[in-house]
Amino acid sequence: MYRNIYLNVILTIIAILLLAVSIVFIWAVDELRFKAEKSNKRLARIEEKLDILVSGGLTFAGSNKETASGKVPEKMANSQYYNPKAPSGGRIISAIMTSTKNLNYLVNNESLAGSLWEYANDSLAEVDYNDITKFEPQLAESWKLSEDKMVYTIKLKKGVLWQDFTDPVTGKVWKNKEVTAADFKFYVDVIKNKDVNAAPLRVYFKDLEKVEIVSKYEFRVHWKRKYFKSLEITLGLNPLPRHLYHAYDGDFDGKKFNNDHERNRIIVGCGPYRFVKWAKGQRIIMQRWEKYYGARYGVMPPIKTKVFEVIPHPNTRLQALKGSTVDSISLTPEQWVNNTDTPDFTSDKGHLKKIKYLGRSYSYIGYNLKNPLFKDKKVRQALTHLVNRKRILNEVYHDLGRITTGPFFIESPYYDKSIKPYEFSVEKAKKLLKEAGWKDTDGDGIIDKNGKNFVFAVMSIANHPTLPKMLPIIKEDMAKAGIVMNINTIEWSVYVQRLETKSFEVCTLGWGLGLTPDPYQLWHSSQADKEHSSNHIGFKNKEADKLIEEIRVTFDLKKRIELCHKFHQLLHEEQPYTFLFARDSLMAINRRYQNVDVFKIGVPTKIMWVPKAEQKSVPGL
Repeated sequence: MYRNIYLNVILTIIAILLLAVSIVFIWAVDELRFKAEKSNKRLARIEEKLDILVSGGLTFAGSNKETASGKVPEKMANSQYYNPKAPSGGRIISAIMTSTKNLNYLVNNESLAGSLWEYANDSLAEVDYNDITKFEPQLAESWKLSEDKMVYTIKLKKGVLWQDFTDPVTGKVWKNKEVTAADFKFYVDVIKNKDVNAAPLRVYFKDLEKVEIVSKYEFRVHWKRKYFKSLEITLGLNPLPRHLYHAYDGDFDGKKFNNDHERNRIIVGCGPYRFVKWAKGQRIIMQRWEKYYGARYGVMPPIKTKVFEVIPHPNTRLQALKGSTVDSISLTPEQWVNNTDTPDFTSDKGHLKKIKYLGRSYSYIGYNLKNPLFKDKKVRQALTHLVNRKRILNEVYHDLGRITTGPFFIESPYYDKSIKPYEFSVEKAKKLLKEAGWKDTDGDGIIDKNGKNFVFAVMSIANHPTLPKMLPIIKEDMAKAGIVMNINTIEWSVYVQRLETKSFEVCTLGWGLGLTPDPYQLWHSSQADKEHSSNHIGFKNKEADKLIEEIRVTFDLKKRIELCHKFHQLLHEEQPYTFLFARDSLMAINRRYQNVDVFKIGVPTKIMWVPKAEQKSVPGL
């Protein structure tokens, strides 16, 4: 009996121990499961932040998949050109010739407005400074192209903020507002609105059908038809702050957008520099946006303040540079040759240096083709024969440039190098004018036709550094063929107004050139009668239209180059412009600026920096 009692006690103890072990085991399993679930959730959150960046099935330029860790480093355009050890602070004051009519580049086609906008804004992607065929992400986290090449799906980076500002009309203060897909749709919708004075931009969006919002950070760009620049234009899209430009009830008003003078005196962007102040006719001040999302990717500009100082006269600009009241200027050819051999530039202790590279642009004389004087191409050819480009390039530009014959960058494959410039020849000009019916019938030294003398006025820009030297040479040579050329010098604001309304006879200007040419904006007949269009000379030609339209849908590079050569040849025959020069870009800058390099796109200032001991403040700021 006692034996059974002992046995029961022993069995009870064993049962209790087994139960305890089981409880411990179950608790351990649950703890492991809990930790596993926690790890999986953390891993999922990490994976959400690590998207593989693809563009039409190709990885982003510079992306580097690390298979061992499973991580893909986030990428930002041109981050490799920033010095991570560059000290923060300082200023750069750039002297400019003239101010601008407003700061809204959608309705203002002036280059200064576009440059200021670029400092204040980012696009979805940007080309590599040294490889203009390679796109790298800015606002876009990723992009993908559909199989039919008609739809781009864009995913945006999160946490990108619009710059803080106070609405100049309502007084409302805006802070910490995020950039979303709706801001890109607003940008495209505004440009495509026919009431908006955005004709030069609108031609590029002709075949862009719509922007479809998928979510707060994702949208699709739909194209009506294939267009060889669709990738470039899609990735070049900017957001537009609806909270600034549509800060009222009801539908968007395009005419109000054009004439919203107070709001068009500021810039609100999401880029590295924010607008601070515009003293019209004096200076424009921008400061680094300290909430700029690019700081996460190592592309925060080191220089804190950018100032654009209006100094109309070139010699005054040079003296301001030498006196260190400004830091950077564009040099005239004469200054490059005659005024940069001083110790300021040449001495080891000199504080200035100069930079030269072939500009991606061309200059021209444009004839208003609505004027009966310029209807006949023989007349236009004759006028080109009367422009002594070799002499002008030598005497006015000191051979700092090259004579050009067409609308494409002279160093690009689209430019037909087999086309030779019309030679300077008064005799050939007289022969062509006579064939066109122009001769001196009354012996007064001026050729005439149907009782009308050949007299015209060319617009010249006030305080321009080279036109006062170039135009008198042309005037003198025109007179040799019996043509009276008057020179009408006017302020830039009036000049622009006359261009936009096509109320001029002859102009002389230049065009900056994009990465891949699309002649539609300047040369298609559909733009000839539109105010504010870039076809301000009113050029119309059915054969040119056909070539332009074919160029736009030709993806094969070799074929597109052939079409561009044909278009170049047609313009050479028609001579709606007298094409002048692809001029060297001439720049002078204070030596305290570091990381000043010439890239394929020019000289980017966002990557420059100044040693801490040499940083300066902006006077009066």
